[in-house]
Amino acid sequence: MLTILIDPKKKEPIYEQIYVYIRDEIKKGNLVSGMKLPSSRGLAQYLNVSRNTVDLSYGQLLSEGYIESKPKKGYYVNEIGNLMDISFPSGQEPNLSESKIKTNNSDQLSCGETYLIDFSPDGVDMEYFPYNRWRKLTKETLIDDNRELFQTGDPTGDLTLRKAIRQYLHQSRGVNCQEEQILVGAGQDYLLLLLSQVLGPKKNVAMEEATYKQAYRIFLQMGYKILPMPMDEYGILVEELESSSADLVYVMPAHQFPTGAVMPIKRRHTLLSWAMEQEGRYIIEDDYDSEFRYQGKPIPSLQAADPMGKVIYAGTFSKAIAPAIRVGYLVLPWKLLEQFHKKAGFYSCSVSRIDQTVLGHFIKDGFFERHLNKMRGIYRNKQEVLLKELRKFPKNVQISGESGGLHITLSFPDGVEEDKLASLASLKGIRVYPFHDYFIGKEKKQAKIILGFARLSQDEIKKGVSMLFDAWTPVFQEIDHR
Repeated sequence: MLTILIDPKKKEPIYEQIYVYIRDEIKKGNLVSGMKLPSSRGLAQYLNVSRNTVDLSYGQLLSEGYIESKPKKGYYVNEIGNLMDISFPSGQEPNLSESKIKTNNSDQLSCGETYLIDFSPDGVDMEYFPYNRWRKLTKETLIDDNRELFQTGDPTGDLTLRKAIRQYLHQSRGVNCQEEQILVGAGQDYLLLLLSQVLGPKKNVAMEEATYKQAYRIFLQMGYKILPMPMDEYGILVEELESSSADLVYVMPAHQFPTGAVMPIKRRHTLLSWAMEQEGRYIIEDDYDSEFRYQGKPIPSLQAADPMGKVIYAGTFSKAIAPAIRVGYLVLPWKLLEQFHKKAGFYSCSVSRIDQTVLGHFIKDGFFERHLNKMRGIYRNKQEVLLKELRKFPKNVQISGESGGLHITLSFPDGVEEDKLASLASLKGIRVYPFHDYFIGKEKKQAKIILGFARLSQDEIKKGVSMLFDAWTPVFQEIDHR
């Protein structure tokens, strides 16, 4: 039995203490690949904790790829490769004190086209936005007639905001950076365009064959060559990437869009290894909705495991606060930050300094964390309603991507057509999102439909699913007669 020391007085929940212990033992090699772990019931009895607590721990380890579940057999340690402890080559450890530089996806509706219920994966629920708090912070920002806020500021963003972002990213996502490495900009579109100035022209970008279409369009506008990469239920197939001519790879390891896949630890290490093999290779990690995870704790960022400055971390407040705020950020490796100051440091920051100041205080004073906790609970409840209502669907309609995020994916048996599903739904006044809208590579034959739930009320979700069931009944009957 595992010798896990649990301290009830610690601020970390017990399930997290169990998770951390097993994870670290796997990384150290003390729990070897193929080794069977105790059953959740047995470990719970041994530790004198509830079985749900152990299930949460195992669920987190399962999501991150440290263990696997074998039906009717139990949990087993996964093979995570030879990169369990990635270290710096001798003499190449970065000296941060010396390294510092001083200075969604779908097309819009046609004109006049409206729906009773729109299961859009874009947007957020603005009913719970803290308008009064935001208004008060804005007033406090302007009350002192601070003329400096109306001057051109630092091209990378105001220092107060970058410090707040750095602290938030380190605490919530494990991101290791200094505030100097953070670039603030008006949304990810602008920041990706700015990144092209830093990286230079004629790059080959690998993207998963189903991906965030807006990033795909921007890379095309940059003149970059797009290399669609095959993927499985865990995301990009790195062996295919290794045989490609890619200089860059764009991925969403914590919650892939649109599949909802979570990239396991072994594949993350393999991806980092690919980037380290050649000078000039970089990974763009889009961490677009990592705040919203409903099973276990948030998946650590890929950047947190990168010791060699190969990950360009991209984030936004569009999902966590509001799309209209239009504030995103990049965390650049030191080498690319130097290139930024040489090639693009003359660009002014595209976010108002007033908005930067308000957002900086919103984060620093703890209001952002409170808002996130509130919205996480609201979205979790909405997702639970959606999943409950979908139980009336046939069992061969599979659900995936429910571990986090603001949408889920329905997969239908072979022979069902996505366009037919979307058309039948549209006739009932329901908008759904076919999977092929997000493909940039070879489309799969299996029909998949994306259902977003963030902007809908619980009553709208119930009504929408009921109407979908009625609309798709002919398809369900056809499936049953096969």
